Amino acid sequence: MSEYDSRRYALVNRWDPAHLRRIDRLLPVRPGERVLEVGCGQGHLTIRLAERGIDVTGIDANPNAPEVSGSDRVLHMMAEDLAFDDGEFDAVVSVHAIEHIPPLDEAAAEMSRVLKPGGRALHIYPAEPIQGLYAMPTSVILYGTPFKARQVHCHWLSPSKVRRLMERHGMTETHHEFNLLKSPQFISRFSKDGRA
Repeated sequence: MSEYDSRRYALVNRWDPAHLRRIDRLLPVRPGERVLEVGCGQGHLTIRLAERGIDVTGIDANPNAPEVSGSDRVLHMMAEDLAFDDGEFDAVVSVHAIEHIPPLDEAAAEMSRVLKPGGRALHIYPAEPIQGLYAMPTSVILYGTPFKARQVHCHWLSPSKVRRLMERHGMTETHHEFNLLKSPQFISRFSKDGRA
């Protein structure tokens, strides 16, 4: 299991406005809707969604994330053990997070559990040709070596793998795509009841 208790790692998390544009295009959320961001890091996306009037909470495995974010909307919490009620959220978003979660099946079950019926989920994850290839810089930050990158990206994911994972927990894929710009990545969108 990767150890994310790193202030340095929390601080290097950079804002990419393209993620907000992807949410606007693929998972539009309205003011007042409840959104959970899993693996929010410093909370860049969480904070920007909150500025739009969205009732958003971000969680991260790094205990330094809440302090570094400066926002009470960012909490230290593990995705496989969400401290929220069943059906509490309208949407769940994860941006380059699910590949880091060792008990991913448990995390997928939890993300589905906290979604309302008809709730939606959007997952953005790396399109790595080799597991851990894009995690080498993070491995250096966390471990001082690039050779533990597979402990950082502990899953090699594809849309078909993510679809099978989420289907086990009552989620239906409604869209997936491949993005090449900046860093090759996949995007998968799901609905708790199959609606687009």
